[in-house]
Amino acid sequence: MKRLFYLGLLLFLVIVSLIVYANVTASWASRGKLFDEISELPEAKVGLVFGTSDRYKGRENRYFRYRIDAAVKVWNAGKVETLIVSGDNRSKYYNEPEKMRAALMEEGVPSDRIVCDYAGLRTFDSVVRAKEIFGANTVLVISQRFQNERAIYLAQANDMEAYGFNAEDVEIQAGFKTKIREVGARVKMWLDVNFLDTRPKHLGEKVQLPE
Repeated sequence: MKRLFYLGLLLFLVIVSLIVYANVTASWASRGKLFDEISELPEAKVGLVFGTSDRYKGRENRYFRYRIDAAVKVWNAGKVETLIVSGDNRSKYYNEPEKMRAALMEEGVPSDRIVCDYAGLRTFDSVVRAKEIFGANTVLVISQRFQNERAIYLAQANDMEAYGFNAEDVEIQAGFKTKIREVGARVKMWLDVNFLDTRPKHLGEKVQLPE
């Protein structure tokens, strides 16, 4: 019984250590790469905006709204030349990139400077596709800080240069489930890069970004 107890304890400690390490490593990777002030943000040719549903429980999703607001700030400040809006396009009734594109156009971003990535099923896919499909070796990621940290880790693992502009976050009470999911997402991120040799679900033909 003692042997089983110690084996179980060892396994528990290994799992906890992996969870902690995977979550901390994304924060380490993004040190000095994330910006809250638009005036301090480096310029990049391509901004990558991560998708989410525009509605939540019948109301506008604040994660969505704050990402759009951040992308508009980046565009209006002249920090990027093109915005890739990357998200899930699972059906004609659910299309994150088109919702983001429409929201950006409503705020004055020119339609010809917005490129939709319809196969950004998760952060990993969006980052890798930005390089392999759209030819972006340097990207400015635009989302809440927690996702930007993970995206920068993934970009660096794929030999990309990445910076992040942090969108406003949702207060802890409303975003609690998202924060819990992020813990697991970072473990999956670390495993994808270091053990699983993961590839995006969809690749396809290369897409030329606007000049």
